[in-house]
Amino acid sequence: MIFSLDVRRARKGDCLILHFGTKEEPGLILIDGGPKAVYAPHLKPRLLKIREARKLGKNDPLPVDVLMVSHVDDDHIQGILDFTKEEIANVGVHKPRLLNVLSLWHNSFDEIIGSEPKELTANVTRTFKTEASTGEVNLSDDKVGDVEDIFLENAEDSEEKGAEVVGSTLKVLASISQGFRLRKDAERLGYERNLEFDKALDKALIVAMEGQETPTIAGSLKATIVGPMRDEILALHKKHQEWLKELEKQGKTPEEALAAYVDKSVPNLSSIVVLLQLGGKKMLLTGDARGDKILEGLQLVGPLGQGDKSTIKIDLLKVPHHGSSNNLDDDFFERIIARHYVFSGDGEHGNPERESMEMLLKARGTEDYEIHLTYDLKDIDDEREKDWNKERAKEMARKKKKGKGEVREKWSAEDHSLVAFFDANPLLKKKLRIVDEKKPHVIDLAEKLTDSWPALAD
Repeated sequence: MIFSLDVRRARKGDCLILHFGTKEEPGLILIDGGPKAVYAPHLKPRLLKIREARKLGKNDPLPVDVLMVSHVDDDHIQGILDFTKEEIANVGVHKPRLLNVLSLWHNSFDEIIGSEPKELTANVTRTFKTEASTGEVNLSDDKVGDVEDIFLENAEDSEEKGAEVVGSTLKVLASISQGFRLRKDAERLGYERNLEFDKALDKALIVAMEGQETPTIAGSLKATIVGPMRDEILALHKKHQEWLKELEKQGKTPEEALAAYVDKSVPNLSSIVVLLQLGGKKMLLTGDARGDKILEGLQLVGPLGQGDKSTIKIDLLKVPHHGSSNNLDDDFFERIIARHYVFSGDGEHGNPERESMEMLLKARGTEDYEIHLTYDLKDIDDEREKDWNKERAKEMARKKKKGKGEVREKWSAEDHSLVAFFDANPLLKKKLRIVDEKKPHVIDLAEKLTDSWPALAD
């Protein structure tokens, strides 16, 4: 039996391919596509290689059992949109498709909040520049930073609301157009969507519910939905309606309205979290979900026992939100115990963070496990240092303007870099596995993938 995760370089985002089944009856799941400049150089060549290895006909598309877009953040969805755009163009000129997608798993943001958010969309497009040709939102860091500043000036609990939470939330809101486009592209390409899941919300949403039947993919792969949790989506429906009423009553500016809507749960509630099981092996894919919500979801659907000390052992954990410590509590790695930890990120926005690695070391010590990074430590640290200095400059400007506020210390390689951290912990450093730019990085949980298809070693 094959159960292997094919980890692709995806800049600041996620891009994963799951191989499962047997050589005679192979299964394939594509999970996220990263941001721009990921599909063409990193994802498409691998898909072509898989099709070639399986010895399909020149015009035969590669079967994909599930195409899963964990949520609408740009660094997960854009590469998939690049793929669907290319597929539609090929269909238009009667070229063969690359993939035959049997099912699309995706919760579009308008369905998550319970209505088509025309008011919200209008505010986003007024706040952010849009591309005239496509209507896509410009997610420039400068513009996001402007809204962050407005939020921090008006929020009473600004010390508790980090700029990363604000920025990620705004980008989810601004990605509404991307969610619309994916849904429309899927319709044009004839993809079935979320058919196996709950329809009690008048939408075919993928949600976690107590007692929910576990879908089986291709007759062999169990897929337990851990998040988002249905009750929280129902609560978010109500919150969205209240937000719309407040917007109308107070006549807020678009920037103020967006800032008022920020909540830590908003971006994370859209993340699909799934526990995949095959032949006694377990793999937990987490998108950008919050660690506490992942634990709560695991308890809700059963794999994790009740009580704040209960634990679950799995074979592979895709660490949430690219290893951001904002999404993790101290007990996360103590309660979810894995053999393989995958951190996907190139250092942009500071991820993966050193604090997350410190949490993992504290929880697991030098036990038997491996850490998989999608880029070299030095390359990650270069981007992390840039982000650190940019955020420090913003903090200094706010303090100068307002006369208060915390300013982080200057970047110190010894105190802040991943290189120094792993050098100081040589036994942990031995556990590192780095995704090579030119070679595939496959984590085999059962039989080796290359035993069935030797060509996939290249």
